[in-house]
Amino acid sequence: MLGGFTKDLGIDLGTANTLVYIRGKGIIVREPSVVAINTDTKSIVAVGESAKKMIGRTPGNIRAIRPMKDGVIADFDTTATMIKYFIKQAQKQRSLFQRHPNVMVCVPSGITAVEQRAVEDATKQAGAREAYTIEEPFAAAIGADLPVWEPTGSMVVDIGGGTTEVAVISLGGIVTSRSVRVAGDEADEAIIQYIKRQYNLMIGERTSEQLKMEVGSAMPLEQVETMEIRGRDLVTGLPKTITITSDEIADALSDTVNAIVEAVKVTLEKCPPELAADIMDRGIVLTGGGALLRNLDKLLVNETGMPVIVAENPLDCVAIGTGRALDNIHLFKTRSSSAMKSRR
Repeated sequence: MLGGFTKDLGIDLGTANTLVYIRGKGIIVREPSVVAINTDTKSIVAVGESAKKMIGRTPGNIRAIRPMKDGVIADFDTTATMIKYFIKQAQKQRSLFQRHPNVMVCVPSGITAVEQRAVEDATKQAGAREAYTIEEPFAAAIGADLPVWEPTGSMVVDIGGGTTEVAVISLGGIVTSRSVRVAGDEADEAIIQYIKRQYNLMIGERTSEQLKMEVGSAMPLEQVETMEIRGRDLVTGLPKTITITSDEIADALSDTVNAIVEAVKVTLEKCPPELAADIMDRGIVLTGGGALLRNLDKLLVNETGMPVIVAENPLDCVAIGTGRALDNIHLFKTRSSSAMKSRR
C-alpha cells in the first residue's frame, strides 16, 4: 500500500507565476517564476516571491531571471532548480515513507516535441517519479468546470504571462487550437515602450504591470481614470513623476489585444459547425491573468458575436485543471507517448 503515502502534484509552470496543486488539498504554492542567481558563484540566491522583489534592484553580481519564456523553458538548469524548490515547498510535511510523486505539468498547446521533452526532463530532475504533460487550454477548461469529456463543444481562451492559448475542446481532446506568444508580458512591454515614446520616461516591469492592472482596459473606459507613476527621464537622467490616463493605456495595449482577438477569430473559423453551435449556446470562457483586463470580454463579444464569460477564478483555472487531471492520469500516459511518436 505504498500508494497511500504519495501525494501526486499538478504544476502550472507559467512564464510569470508557478502554482502547485496537491491532490486532495488544492493549490498550496503560488509564487512568481523568478530565480535570483549570484553570477560570481553561479549559486541560487532566492526563488519565487523573494527573487521577484529583487528585479531591477540587484547589485552587479546578482541577477534576477525568469527561466521560462513564452511558456517554454529558456534556461533548463535554472528551471529544474526552480521546480525542485516548488516541489519541496509543496511537500513540507512529507513523511519518511512517502515516495516521489507523479507530477503533471501544463504546457502550451503549440509546444514542440523537444520543448515537451525538456519540461518532462526538468521535472524528473527535480524529483518527480513520473512526469506527464497536459496542454494548457485543456487544463484551463477542466479547471473552469467545462464538460471536456462530453461530446459537446467548449471554447477556452487562456491568457497567461507568455502565451495566449485558444482551443475548442470536445470528447476529452482539443479539436482545434491556436497558441500565440502574445500575452501579459507583451502587454507590459507595450506599456513600457509607449511611455518611453510619448514621455521620454523609462519605467520598470513592476510599474508597467501596476498600470495595466489599475487603469488598463481593452477599450477606452466611459469614465477616464488616472494614475501617477515615477520613472527616469531619458533626457535629464533624473527621476520624474507623470500622470497617465486609462485611455493612453488602452491605446498602448491595442496591438496586444488585437493579436488575442485575431487568435480567437482564427480558431472559430476552423471550428466544425456543430461545435460552433455549442459554443454559441455556452459561450467563450476566458481564463488566466489576462482575463482580468477590463472590457476584454466586451471587446470579444463585439468582435465575434459570441457570448463571453470570465471564469470564476481565472488565475487558478490551469492549476486546478492540472491537479484534477491527475484523477485521469492513465489517459495522459498513453496520450503523451503517442503525442511524442506523432511529433518525431
